[in-house]
Amino acid sequence: MLYDFSKRMLDILGSAMGLIILCPFFLIIAIAIKLNSAGPVFADIPQRVGRKGKLFRMYKFRSMVEGAQEMLNSDPDLLKKYKQNSYKLSIDEDPRITGVGKFIRKTSIDELPQLINILQGEMSLVGPRAYYPFELEEQQVKHPHSRKYVKIILSGKPGLTGLWQVSGRSEINFDQRVKMDARYIQKRSILYDFRILLKTIPAVISGRGAV
Repeated sequence: MLYDFSKRMLDILGSAMGLIILCPFFLIIAIAIKLNSAGPVFADIPQRVGRKGKLFRMYKFRSMVEGAQEMLNSDPDLLKKYKQNSYKLSIDEDPRITGVGKFIRKTSIDELPQLINILQGEMSLVGPRAYYPFELEEQQVKHPHSRKYVKIILSGKPGLTGLWQVSGRSEINFDQRVKMDARYIQKRSILYDFRILLKTIPAVISGRGAV
């Protein structure tokens, strides 16, 4: 299919150029993370669901304290709030986020290492946001009608940016998000991808819905 071939070529070119250009910047961010708190540069997060349900490790700069997942699981109140809020917490209400972490999350800098995932073919520059396996499992039980949308979503690769990311992010709940992601997959085209990429810049600058 011409679209798939063209999209993959753009992904390879875009991610390779991005990694080369941003390499010095990545080094500065890595040093800042290490100086700010103990732990690795990259976040140790649960695997995400990729195309056709295949699990993969998403690369992200660490924005939380080491052992953040264990800290969440051991705090019943925080965990309840996290699940009730469609598996996310705002930057200001999440006690696990470090000082540097607040900045890189607000500006979405923490997401940039996903260029590695794109180059490896696990992700695309534009696509649905990658979901956690447990998130899909529990939310489909809660919203049974979402199953048809999830099936459509998993026919494509998750993206570094996408329709959800430029439309409010955390302000959009799971029910709305899967409809939005499925609509992207059904409507996708190279021109549509470019439109989303252009919308990404103001969305990042505004920080709207950042988590």
